[in-house]
Amino acid sequence: MDFGYTPKVEALRVRVRDFLDQHILPRVRQYNEEVHAGIYPVSFMEELKALAKAEGLWNLFLPHLKEGEPGTGLSNSEYAPLAEIMGRIGWASEVFNCNAPDTGNMELLHLCATPEQREQWLLPLLNGEIRSAFAMTEPDVASSDATNITTLIARDGDDYVINGRKWFITNAAHPNCTIFILMGKTDPDAESHRQQSMVLVPRDTPGVEIVRNIDIMNHHSPEGHCEIVFRNVRVPVTNLLGEEGSGFALAQARLGPGRIHHCMRSIGAAELALELMIERAQERRTFGKYLHQHGIVAEWIARSRIEIEQARLLVLKTAWMIDNVGAKAARKEISMIKALVPNLHTTVCDRAMQTFGAMGISPDTPLADHWTWGRALRYADGPDEVHLQSIARIEIKNSAKTLGASAAYLTPPLR
Repeated sequence: MDFGYTPKVEALRVRVRDFLDQHILPRVRQYNEEVHAGIYPVSFMEELKALAKAEGLWNLFLPHLKEGEPGTGLSNSEYAPLAEIMGRIGWASEVFNCNAPDTGNMELLHLCATPEQREQWLLPLLNGEIRSAFAMTEPDVASSDATNITTLIARDGDDYVINGRKWFITNAAHPNCTIFILMGKTDPDAESHRQQSMVLVPRDTPGVEIVRNIDIMNHHSPEGHCEIVFRNVRVPVTNLLGEEGSGFALAQARLGPGRIHHCMRSIGAAELALELMIERAQERRTFGKYLHQHGIVAEWIARSRIEIEQARLLVLKTAWMIDNVGAKAARKEISMIKALVPNLHTTVCDRAMQTFGAMGISPDTPLADHWTWGRALRYADGPDEVHLQSIARIEIKNSAKTLGASAAYLTPPLR
């Protein structure tokens, strides 16, 4: 495995970083002011998106773009370092049409949409004309185990009738969100991993009620993490995505690359936090010393650098595996990065916040916002505990091939 960036990727890294520094970073204050004033989408987003598209920095995440589809068909390994740069500013990925959950939804539609679904929903998403949401998580069950999902998708002639309640549905409050990919049960009596299906539900379908936009750690996201009720929602059977019973498998296919995107953006946020911590440690003095001259702060800086480098290499390895052997073969590595990186994200941000003192928890730095989202990521796409259990289960299964072999390294007691 060679994790060095190719000349192609290095050139893209420079272009994405220059775009971010020249066009996105100067708009951060305006973005915050407009969102605080209730203006959303912000007034300049379409302008920035058009500029990114014109410069060829568009749909960078999708490896298998077809001829005529807008974007750059990068592998997961090629896209990962670009996602890291986007992670420095929480909303930057939208400018490049690389924002979750639209990326995962575009991957799903690209994988199995019918020609009609592709024309109606995929192409507008690829062009950045609409936004989308992925409706899986439910408040009444542990949705980290998708077999628990209770939303019912019942066949009625040429329609499906949907009843259920979802929550923490990202993007659902965005005014441009026009389509939900909803996961529910079409056959509750089937084998546990064949009960679920996915259907496309236009947002304006009668019976779709957005109950509330749920704050995260008292942090308000204008695009929304919404609670939604689907009450006798009727859509044609042609809105089925893939086949009946394929929902669980499609969810797993969607989440693999998406977890890499999240993790690399988190590493970008941690990298920014470390940069800010280092600068602050050289500017501020306490008890006659610069902060970096105090042992504990120097240790924070050193440990943060070590941990970021470790995490980045593991994510790049995972991206390489998905590219070369597929997401199924990389499932342990996908769980490893998902359990590791959000904790890294919050740990480095927390150290930087502490280094800044009271300023670190104020809106004068991006650290509190980055920390908040890092904490939320410990639930998103599966909580830490589920991934740790999955890793352990794979390790135990793999050990069966050589069980007892390591006993040769044990020293018998002296007699």
